[in-house]
Amino acid sequence: MDPVGLQLGNKNLWSCLVRLLTKDPEWLNAKMKFFLPNTDLDSRNETLDPEQRVILQLNKLHVQGSDTWQSFIHCVCMQLEVPLDLEVLLLSTFGCDDGFTSQLGAEGKSQPESQLHHGLKRPHQSCGSSPRRKQCKKQQLELAKKYLQLLRTSAQQRYRSQIPGSGQPHAFHQVYVPPILRRATASLDTPEGAVMGDLKVEDGADVSISDLFNTRVNKGPRVTVLLGKAGMGKTTLAHRLCQKWAEGHLNCFQALFLFEFRQLNLITRFLTPSELLFDLYLSPESDHDTVFQYLEKNADQVLLIFDGLDEALQPMGPDGPGPVLTLFSHLCNGTLLPGCRVMATSRPGKLPACLPAEAAMVHMLGFDGPRVEEYVNHFFSAQPSREGALVELQTNGRLRSLCAVPALCQVACLCLHHLLPDHAPGQSVALLPTMTQLYMQMVLALSPPGHLPTSSLLDLGEVALRGLETGKVIFYAKDIAPPLIAFGATHSLLTSFCVPTGPGHQQTGYAFTHLSLQEFLAALHLMASPKVNKDTLTQYVTLHSRWVQRTKARLGLSDHLPTFLAGLASCTCRPFLSHLAQGNEDCVGAKQAAVVQVLKKLATRKLTGPKVVELCHCVDETQEPELASLTAQSLPYQLPFHNFPLTCTDLATLTNILEHREAPIHLDFDGCPLEPHCPEALVGCGQIENLSFRSRKCGDTFAEALSRSLPTMGRLQMLGLAGSKITARGISHLVKALPLCPQLKEVSFRDNQLSDQVVLNIVEVLPHLPRLRKLDLSSNSICVSTLLCLARVAVTCPTVRMLQAREADLIFLLSPPTETTAELQRAPDLQESDGQRKGAQSRSLTLRLQKCQLQVHDAEALIALLQEGPHLEEVDLSGNQLEDEGCRLMAEAASQLHIARKLDLSDNGLSVAGVHCVLRAVSACWTLAELHISLQHKTVIFMFAQEPEEQKGPQERAAFLDSLMLQMPSELPLSSRRMRLTHCGLQAKHLEQLCKALGGSCHLGHLHLDFSGNALGDEGAARLAQLLPGLGALQSLNLSENGLSLDAVLGLVQCFSTLQWLFRLDISFESQHILLRGDKTSRDMWATGSLPDFPAAAEFLGFRQRCIPRSLCLSECPLEPPSLTRLCATLKDCPGPLELQLSCEFLSDQSLETLLDCLPQLPQLSLLQLSQTGLSPKSPFLLANTLSLCPRVKKVDLRSLHHATLHFRSNQEEEGMCCGFTGCSLSQEHVESFCWLLSKCKDLSQVDLSANLLGDSGLRCLLECLPQVPISGLLDLSHNSVSQESALYLVETLPSCPRVREASVNLGSEQSFRIHFSREDQAGKTLRLSECSFRPEHVSRLATGLSQSLQLTELTLTQCCLGQKQLAILLSLVGRPAGLFSLRDSTRHTEKLSFPRLEACALGFKKKRKKERKKERKKVSEDTELRTKIN
Repeated sequence: MDPVGLQLGNKNLWSCLVRLLTKDPEWLNAKMKFFLPNTDLDSRNETLDPEQRVILQLNKLHVQGSDTWQSFIHCVCMQLEVPLDLEVLLLSTFGCDDGFTSQLGAEGKSQPESQLHHGLKRPHQSCGSSPRRKQCKKQQLELAKKYLQLLRTSAQQRYRSQIPGSGQPHAFHQVYVPPILRRATASLDTPEGAVMGDLKVEDGADVSISDLFNTRVNKGPRVTVLLGKAGMGKTTLAHRLCQKWAEGHLNCFQALFLFEFRQLNLITRFLTPSELLFDLYLSPESDHDTVFQYLEKNADQVLLIFDGLDEALQPMGPDGPGPVLTLFSHLCNGTLLPGCRVMATSRPGKLPACLPAEAAMVHMLGFDGPRVEEYVNHFFSAQPSREGALVELQTNGRLRSLCAVPALCQVACLCLHHLLPDHAPGQSVALLPTMTQLYMQMVLALSPPGHLPTSSLLDLGEVALRGLETGKVIFYAKDIAPPLIAFGATHSLLTSFCVPTGPGHQQTGYAFTHLSLQEFLAALHLMASPKVNKDTLTQYVTLHSRWVQRTKARLGLSDHLPTFLAGLASCTCRPFLSHLAQGNEDCVGAKQAAVVQVLKKLATRKLTGPKVVELCHCVDETQEPELASLTAQSLPYQLPFHNFPLTCTDLATLTNILEHREAPIHLDFDGCPLEPHCPEALVGCGQIENLSFRSRKCGDTFAEALSRSLPTMGRLQMLGLAGSKITARGISHLVKALPLCPQLKEVSFRDNQLSDQVVLNIVEVLPHLPRLRKLDLSSNSICVSTLLCLARVAVTCPTVRMLQAREADLIFLLSPPTETTAELQRAPDLQESDGQRKGAQSRSLTLRLQKCQLQVHDAEALIALLQEGPHLEEVDLSGNQLEDEGCRLMAEAASQLHIARKLDLSDNGLSVAGVHCVLRAVSACWTLAELHISLQHKTVIFMFAQEPEEQKGPQERAAFLDSLMLQMPSELPLSSRRMRLTHCGLQAKHLEQLCKALGGSCHLGHLHLDFSGNALGDEGAARLAQLLPGLGALQSLNLSENGLSLDAVLGLVQCFSTLQWLFRLDISFESQHILLRGDKTSRDMWATGSLPDFPAAAEFLGFRQRCIPRSLCLSECPLEPPSLTRLCATLKDCPGPLELQLSCEFLSDQSLETLLDCLPQLPQLSLLQLSQTGLSPKSPFLLANTLSLCPRVKKVDLRSLHHATLHFRSNQEEEGMCCGFTGCSLSQEHVESFCWLLSKCKDLSQVDLSANLLGDSGLRCLLECLPQVPISGLLDLSHNSVSQESALYLVETLPSCPRVREASVNLGSEQSFRIHFSREDQAGKTLRLSECSFRPEHVSRLATGLSQSLQLTELTLTQCCLGQKQLAILLSLVGRPAGLFSLRDSTRHTEKLSFPRLEACALGFKKKRKKERKKERKKVSEDTELRTKIN
């Protein structure tokens, strides 16, 4: 008997255990691998006796400690057929702490501490502790090769010894199907377009393992990050790489090391690279330094794989990142082992900043349909149920979408392996509708038939939940009870591995076979355990965003926990949960209802794209139609998904939810990494109205899958596929699918790098989309020949209304005819013929080919094409390379192209020499309304009026033209033509050719000519003045900004004599604004056709030319005497009447005198206006003197010394002058001389001296001079700062002014002082005094004036502050002869007063009776009247 058996003290029991295990050596090997992961099942042991080999393996298990030994004994009792009496003895003796003898300690302690079980190499004590030996290079190379061979052999043994568990198919561990791998177009957190290595594959194609790494020196990144969601197979791929290397497939690497961050995170000290490789992986047998130096020298042939980078992102402490992450950072940046290749796997999310910017990002996207079938074929390779499993997957789309995740595909195959033999076809799949029920069936399949270990499941679920809450995925024997370890090992729920804890120290660790399994078991515990109430449960029902926040360094471990809780809330899971809860169905039902209630609340909230997807997963797992309907109806009309990865399962789940929605929805996927076959998940989704994808990760496989889905979306109106890498192969599938979607209104293929032929293939589908309104093909880099082909499509396709191409933009706008549903369902050829017939009747086309590099020969081809096409609304060829010849060709063809509105040839290299060619080319175009050419601004634009129909007769055509002129009241009449040749650098030498070219345009209508912004100069202005008569009757001529001098400007005034059409000349000298205009009224009469018949028309026009005044407006010009003299001399020959408007900053007295002296020489002058011109204080006297010197002056008006206007009378008008000098600062010292000038006039009908500075003294002086001034009308002295003195003096002056008819004074806010005269002496006078505020001392003086004014018959006092006593005194002092005198006093009093009639000699007032006084107090009027009749 062996020593261990002796120490156990039970010979029979040990012998029975050995005999039992000898019967099943494969099972024992599997358990040895589970409990001792690094055990080397050396082939040398196979030569031993089977019983001796079992004893040796038991010894290895026993020395691991009590936890490992007890867990092994529990596995023996649970999985092998052990007699009941032997099972009781084993559990009672070896399965508890008391049964593990302590007598083994003496022998154990005698062994060296570093001694390991057989098969593990003895690690070195310290890599740098031993002195370096002197060896030749050959010996060093031999040591290195020996280590490399040892490394490869160790990997081969590790993967060769994988043995399936009890009751599982062999393929459960052996099947490997590579998932879809796709390189990212740019690294995460790196600039767009970073180099991604040598991963050059088509989207959707398999990427071989060797393609993941570029082995060429200094080519591509040396760090690769493999990104994939949970269950995509990242860890499996990492081990697959290691296995392939061990089998010799990766010959580019001499050494490969695989590390898991979940194990490395347990290291708390800083490591060197040699310690990482030799202490934590595999140690050389000798001379570690030599081996490490070789690896360092050949680092470019060393591959380091780090699995689970996301698990390394622990919260940073005060000292920065942990030791392992620091070492990983140095390896990535080349600080340590420079040149080595590093590969890391991680879930999508925030990655550490230590990754270099050029790191290659590769996405794992799971399985597509063919890969799922391949996996199922391998799994059921030699089993009769293989065909049945394939049929089940093909007939159930929901299960097929779940199998897109490799981990779920493995679980589904395991469930089908157990369900298919006992269920009819179709029934087994019905038990796997959701991910949760998939895991539930897996647990049932792995459990013994008819027996569900409820307590063990709940206890293991509690361990799983505790791990999720603490972020723990690795457990030791102390964390899990031995029976639970045995339970997990028996049912393949736990895996084991060796955790290196230091040099020579290792410890067995345990983890759930997959993180999602840990989450499922945790969810089982929450739903079925009596330790958890529903309030605690609902705290775990949350939605995790897939956007990792900046402050959240580590990804959560419970991503699927809410989904599993929602799935367990399904009614289908209630029997299973009730069994786990030992029949407590009420508690389970309450928890399920609580979970559903939380999901209802979440469904009504506004969520981001990632949370919407998570919510759809949860709701879909519940299988509750009411909840699904609430969620679907609560989704917004526009549902965006931006910048987070989506799988086929995600879209399938979204589609399932949208099936419960009635309203349409818009789905926008922008920047989301999508699996190539994702669109297949949208098949039959009739709620989608707008569908848009924008991602460089969409390729031909994606387009092919989308083409299969589009015809099934009955409400789809807008399809967008932008920013992808689709080629001709993918587009061909979409082109075939688009005609099957007649309801489409908008299609966009922007920024897809499509070739020319692909673009032409796309536009071929236009006639087959009867409702299409927009096709966007922008940013696809097509050539000019293809553009012309597209123009032909626009011309020939009856529904195209606009083709717009500008640099990268390429857009078709269509106006489909209104059609019924029955018409849309007819054959496409009938629809096309009908559309062509309707389009030919009313279609007009807008063609915009801007900045498309068109040249002269392209213009010729385009003209030939457009001449065969429909009427053109607009043609825009701006920004091309047509130059002079191309512009000429387009101008000549303009009249034949039926352009209704606009032809734009801007920015086409037109030169000054080509301008006259363009003018000559359009001279015969009847419909041209405006031509604007500006070479400086690169503008060449033709504007057209609507062309009259050719079949109409002359009278109808004339009426048609008249109607066109009335359609645009805000613009020029359409019979007018505007030629704008602005900023073209035109000089005097160009004018003759231009005028010849313009001569053909003059007979077509009234011409508006604009030469502004050129370089004509004085010579050009003079030459143009000579050429203008040959151009006929222009409507306007603009010569602004041509550098004209004052002499040239004044020379243009002669045009009034030479050009009969010129009626107005506006000149602003400083701003160089010069505009010659004709008679607008005459032009309007031509436009409306209201002229009388010839010859009466000619007579009428001659009459209008004699009556309509000509106007010269000269502003911003220095008006010196010589200039004014020349101006007036030039105006002598100007036909009248003439209006002269001058404006300058200041006009000197000398200039004003010169101007006024020339007035008699201009008999045709009707108006002279000096506006906004500063005048001196002497100017009022100069202007007043003009009244007597120039008898034709009818009115002089000077305001504020800045605005002066002189109106002149014709011979037929009656005599009489008016003058006004308001605001001219006239004071007392000016009155006498001013009145002397006015006295020289014959007849002044009105004099206005208001708003001056006369004051009381000046007004007194003026009133004294009034008898000398021949005024026959109004004298206005308002606003002259006068007081009561002036009012009293007016009363005193009235006797000396017999021609005064009426005078009114208001000294209140109105400040008016007006005197009205008559031509002859006036018998009766009226005086009105308002708000004069007379004081008592003024009463006697007022009475004296009234007594002397015998002709004053009426006096009105309004609010003059005269009370009852003062009025009585005033009446008593007035001495008047017999006659009628009326006095009215309108005053507001606090009391109502009335005065009876009194005789002139009365001294007092008689009181009214008391009754009459009361009656008067009730009156509303505050005015009192006093009338006295003097006999």
